[in-house]
Amino acid sequence: MGAAMAKSGRVQVNSQLLVLIGILAFICLVFTFTTQSFLTVENLGNLVRSSAFVIVTGAGVTLLMISGNIDLSVGSVLALASCVYAFAAKTGMPVELAALLGALSGLAVGVINALTAVRWKVTPFIATLGTMYAVRGFVLIISDAKTVRGGLPPNFTFLDMTHLGPIPLAFFIVLVVILVFYAIEKKALLGKYSFAIGGNKTAAVLSGINADAVLIKLYLIVGFLAGLSGVMMCSRLAVGDQNVGVRFEFDVIIAVILGGTSLAGGKGSIIGMIVGALIVQVIGNGLNMLNVLSFWQSVIKGVLLVLAVVLNQALVRTKGR
Repeated sequence: MGAAMAKSGRVQVNSQLLVLIGILAFICLVFTFTTQSFLTVENLGNLVRSSAFVIVTGAGVTLLMISGNIDLSVGSVLALASCVYAFAAKTGMPVELAALLGALSGLAVGVINALTAVRWKVTPFIATLGTMYAVRGFVLIISDAKTVRGGLPPNFTFLDMTHLGPIPLAFFIVLVVILVFYAIEKKALLGKYSFAIGGNKTAAVLSGINADAVLIKLYLIVGFLAGLSGVMMCSRLAVGDQNVGVRFEFDVIIAVILGGTSLAGGKGSIIGMIVGALIVQVIGNGLNMLNVLSFWQSVIKGVLLVLAVVLNQALVRTKGR
């Protein structure tokens, strides 16, 4: 019976993933016929590059949401890391070290979130919402609300422009993140503990899992990955932009939920998140080509988020029956 249930579970997960892939293929097909340049090498390359930031950050956010927690500050962390990287590079610091400093600024925000949400037991939604506003305000203060562009070294864009053969370095970074977090989800104790805590935190603690230690690690991971995404975005834009990442957390959460991660925790998938991220980016890319105003794009993404939650709850009820 156990083997049959396990097999049934695999079939259900694969079916949900196939549905997502089908939705992605359908959306791509629609934009292929409604736009002139969607299915071009240049546009598809830009699409993959723009998806990288959501996928890298979403890898950590997926595990965090599987544990039943959330982080709303990732968009502000993108702006912080972007400006820290730019300011550090302007001082003459080697760009590799400046990039690491930018990513570590995200880790610092992760520490704040971990202290607030885990140690001080502030509701994660409120804790990270407060961090989101505080960090965004801090970025505007240190940048004087201006884009950091003058005095940057020629190799400032090395993460975006460096290629290993014909393949951009950024692609390898994304690939490594995907492989590492897929392995964590499937094999590592951190992944197993995340599922256990999200499924039933009380039972997980009684079974000997140090839930607070796991959640602290997850918040640190999310902060670092958001910082890394900020550095990658900064390298692509070739400036330190204090305005990047606005509503970025929204795109990440939509991608994670679309990928099958439950808001209640205990269920989720890194691979599903990747497909969800591609769906979000393809929709944005196609709507831009159709010259749809950003206001309407926000409406569409909001509807998409609600539909994703409804679908998730419907699947949970179906599984329960």
